[in-house]
Amino acid sequence: MAADSKPAARAAENTSSFGFDTMQVHAGTAPDPATGARTTPIYQTTAFVFEDADQAASLFNLQTFGNIYTRLTNPTTAVFEQKIAALENARAATAVASGHAAQLVAFHMLMNPGDHIVASRKLYGGSITQLGVSFKRFDWHTTFVDPDDINGFAAAITPRTKAIFVESLANPGGVISDIEALASVAHKAGIPLIVDNTMATPYLCRPVEWGADIVLHSATKFLGGHGNSMGGVIVDSGLFDWGQNDKFPHLSQPSPAYHGLTFWETFGDMAYAVACRAISLRDLGPAISPFNAFMILTGMETLSLRMRKHCDNALAVADFLSKHPKVDWVSYAGLKTDRYHALAQKYLPKGAGSVFTFGLKGGYESGTKFVENLQIFSHLANIGDTRSLVIHPASTTHRQLSPEQRQSAGAGDNVIRLSIGIEDVSDLIKDLEKALAAA
Repeated sequence: MAADSKPAARAAENTSSFGFDTMQVHAGTAPDPATGARTTPIYQTTAFVFEDADQAASLFNLQTFGNIYTRLTNPTTAVFEQKIAALENARAATAVASGHAAQLVAFHMLMNPGDHIVASRKLYGGSITQLGVSFKRFDWHTTFVDPDDINGFAAAITPRTKAIFVESLANPGGVISDIEALASVAHKAGIPLIVDNTMATPYLCRPVEWGADIVLHSATKFLGGHGNSMGGVIVDSGLFDWGQNDKFPHLSQPSPAYHGLTFWETFGDMAYAVACRAISLRDLGPAISPFNAFMILTGMETLSLRMRKHCDNALAVADFLSKHPKVDWVSYAGLKTDRYHALAQKYLPKGAGSVFTFGLKGGYESGTKFVENLQIFSHLANIGDTRSLVIHPASTTHRQLSPEQRQSAGAGDNVIRLSIGIEDVSDLIKDLEKALAAA
């Protein structure tokens, strides 16, 4: 069933000596064995024919790696999983339908009713709602902590805590998590550190190399990069010891779903990735479309090229805004004056990403007028596109939160979020100048 777990590991090993630009093109890929096609084909099929009854039984028993049903595995999706595992320097990966689906599947494999998560309070607004509201219906509970307060994470851990969850580079506020310090806190408590690396991408930051155990992506964003395909992925470092305590019985104890098979004992450093697929993805069902996996794969081949341009443009735009009289503040770690600049130098030395926020003088109404007067920037709820994007979080992505929650999440009434694209930066600055004048 977990056809891609071993190949994902091999992809990481076989390309480990290559540079990032080479890996993003070649990791996990090979000419199609049936046709010789050099680009990974789209295997647009729901199911796969078994060789015989014995092979079918071994697949369903997890004794053989192979394809059964596209909700579980698909050759196109497998290449996507192999590539992201290699780029994150991790053991294996499981792809799903969206970034939110990745969070759901990732936590489902760890949690029981009554269990607890400690999370940064500076997260994407939808993640705050998912963890703080929707997860309560599973009787999963979250304590949100100031991401700058490392001791606060340690203090919030209880005997029922199953993970610490942060974003490497927070959306929308640009907060950079101290991954190494948080990994130390998590591991002292015998729990994994889960890092959403959507905004940074593995080109700018590899959380596994700083101690993260699980890395999540909304592949809809920078990995795909063109705003045309939904997807998410769960990346397993392979480094966490799931048998060190009794906190993770779904992994360390016999599974009733597979005749008493123990994932940690059977699959070792691939246990979490295999279990996410064989249990959580199988039963919850948020499968990625093979077509979307193909589109994201295509985008990933130019990831580093796009991220370099994104970061160069973002730094120039942030510098312009920081000097504008109608701008109250700019939160971009690439600026030397930013409070997170030192952490950016440590964790994101190639650039501080392309998404950041700034505060307009004038508040809520000025924010809505500003976004309505932009021409090049598209006003929509997404990030990570080749096009430059803008949104007023208080009236859109964070609207479901209370004013206090919005302020805490870095999405107050005067906040504007920009996702800087790869256009000519001079054109972007001219567009912003006109909108600022109108606001």
